[in-house]
Amino acid sequence: MTDQYDVAILGAGSAGYACALRAAQLGLSVALVDEGPLGGTCLHRGCIPTKSWLQAAKARQSVLSAPAFGIGAALGEVDAGAISNYATSVVEQLHKGLSGLIASRGITVINARGSLTTDQRGPGIDVDGSVLRARAVVIATGAAPITLGLAVDGVRILDSWQALQLTTLPERAVILGGGVIGVEFASMWNDLGVQVTLTEATSSLLPTEEPDLSRIVLSELRKRGVDVQLSTTISSARATDDGVRVELDGDALEADVLLVAAGRRPVLDDIGLDDAGVERAGAHIAVDDTLQTSCRSVYAAGDVVAGPQLAHRGYAHGLFLAERIAQLQGKHSQRPTLGPDSNIARITYSHPQLASVGLTSQQARAEGEIEMADYPLRGNGRALMARAPGERETGLVRVIRRSGGEIVGVHVVGDDVSELIAEGALLVGWGATPEDLRDIIHPHPSLSEALGEANMSLAGSPLHMRS
Repeated sequence: MTDQYDVAILGAGSAGYACALRAAQLGLSVALVDEGPLGGTCLHRGCIPTKSWLQAAKARQSVLSAPAFGIGAALGEVDAGAISNYATSVVEQLHKGLSGLIASRGITVINARGSLTTDQRGPGIDVDGSVLRARAVVIATGAAPITLGLAVDGVRILDSWQALQLTTLPERAVILGGGVIGVEFASMWNDLGVQVTLTEATSSLLPTEEPDLSRIVLSELRKRGVDVQLSTTISSARATDDGVRVELDGDALEADVLLVAAGRRPVLDDIGLDDAGVERAGAHIAVDDTLQTSCRSVYAAGDVVAGPQLAHRGYAHGLFLAERIAQLQGKHSQRPTLGPDSNIARITYSHPQLASVGLTSQQARAEGEIEMADYPLRGNGRALMARAPGERETGLVRVIRRSGGEIVGVHVVGDDVSELIAEGALLVGWGATPEDLRDIIHPHPSLSEALGEANMSLAGSPLHMRS
């Protein structure tokens, strides 16, 4: 192990390993320190296993609806252990590929717990009493579930990772939290045959999204049998001999499990921040617009920085910091830029899905006059093909522009609409106008046509919409 690296990174999740890969690509010597496996929460305990479970739930629903399409199919029992094994196989394949990629770039990986340290020689990472010196240090330790002081035991009261490890599905489940994690689990468990009660303290699900699109998700969940209770708080929860008893605003609910999905908090305890003089901003690390902390040559990336907790935001932070550090060390000629968080796409992988990028209509109106076009997916052939005969299509594509100007927001809800939002991110990120997109031909039949139709409407030339 060399005594001095160009950059040492504490945390091997999305932000940390992205920074390591890009830094090594730019010719920097890199050390990556984490007591957990490469890939962090997203790969092993969050995004990938959760979406694998959601894919399994979608497969079950496909079997249930197959007769409506003229396909004979019989639904068998749900084998939660087999689904867990399937999710694990996806994780293992991705982990193997990532490990090989890290090794191919010559990155030193130290599988141990580390903490930041600074002295007159500069910053470093303390690993079991031995200091790993670096010209720059990046803190990318990620986030962990918030438990609200509830007695999470991994058996009756669960966090999201524990819920993914179940080998037997509960018959009845209560979910605390109507954000992305709670909504995804409610949708997934419902599609797998679990009786679900979803509670949210505020007056809406997915409260940071467009309210009327969130209401479509709410309506669809309720239509499928999810008991959604808004403006409801849990006063207590305790495990019983055969389940859990949950007190909701004076009412008691009995269930097999309670999933606490109240969000995630940055992992900052016992990593040396205070001793090193790194300032905090509430629960997060305080940074400037280059992700520099109050400590010279120490940076922060990903979920430890206030903003949306998204793996791809972590990638963006990691790539930016690798290029910024390389530029400061004379190994990269261009000064990189970091775009605003609002330009990062957000997806809730429920059934239906909700995806968005840019400003909500309320946020855009606060900045001036806007124009907005909605294209209902009931007019889209591809969306109708995906629905069983007689099933009403409630999906919607919304595009928001500044009056006479650029597109500032794209919001979509419906089955499989997550695949549209990358195009939305291009439109918002490049400051495109609907007129720029009017002559772009979208393939037919495809969901992407709905985005094209909304743009054509804003450009004053609607095709399949009334003007």
